[in-house]
Amino acid sequence: MSRAKSTLEQWRIVQAVVDFGGYAQAAEKLNKSQSSLNHAVSKLQHQLGINLLEVKGRKAYLTEQGEVLLRRSRHLTQSVEELEQLASNLGQGWEPNLTIAREIVYPMDDLVGSLTAFLPESRGTRVTIIDSVISGTHELVKNNQVDIAICATPPKGHIAEPLCELSFELVCHPEHPLSQLALIEDDKQLAQHLQIVIKDTGIHTTNDIGWLKAEQRWTVSNFHEAKIILARNIGFCWIPSFLVEQEIANKQLIRLHLRGSYQRKIMLNLVVPNRDQQGPACKLLENLILKQHNLPFND
Repeated sequence: MSRAKSTLEQWRIVQAVVDFGGYAQAAEKLNKSQSSLNHAVSKLQHQLGINLLEVKGRKAYLTEQGEVLLRRSRHLTQSVEELEQLASNLGQGWEPNLTIAREIVYPMDDLVGSLTAFLPESRGTRVTIIDSVISGTHELVKNNQVDIAICATPPKGHIAEPLCELSFELVCHPEHPLSQLALIEDDKQLAQHLQIVIKDTGIHTTNDIGWLKAEQRWTVSNFHEAKIILARNIGFCWIPSFLVEQEIANKQLIRLHLRGSYQRKIMLNLVVPNRDQQGPACKLLENLILKQHNLPFND
């Protein structure tokens, strides 16, 4: 069997030089000397007989060949990291910490119901809940920052278990001009008024929640803030039905009727980002979330 010419550490250094924009920046991030990084990359290029990087000014750029090899190297280093994580989990057994990404439209009462059932069996596992919106949830899953995610549109490349269907209501204050319309004929009438939307928590992309054709728009972090604004007779908003049932019943908010879109529905899904990394505590909590919605357990 022939020995590999390169090492994982060399590829990780190349990735760092590219990701952080140069040798100096990578050296600072990796807590290594710049000369050691230069030596590692030069040695790798010599071993492979190909140039991976070229320096222009103070920045290192990938060659065409380097771009192809770097892509493949990322799969390799990720696979090794996942393998090492799996071995660690198998050795440690029960996880000391679990992190859940909860898209803010998912009812907190449902999640607390699952966590209440989990608590007596948790063996002291600490649970962190991150409230997220759309691409923010996707980024958490993609970056392996959470053990379980509950989201609307599943991230690409991940298997999702449908949990429940959620309805949205179009609402405003009872004294808002829109409330005087028995039927809103089209979205052009909506577009004349201020809309309240919920901010996407993603860093790299943003897809705020709601119909987004209104010229005037206020963006807030959650539906609690949206309801405070609506209570001041400002704007309209699409809000999950379970969050405005009481306000509608008390006539603090009024349900609007839009032709062709009286009520909107989405499916919420459960995603486990990496089954190989899933330990027994995570599996138990996943099954308790499924049980909350009368769904069969995952073995």
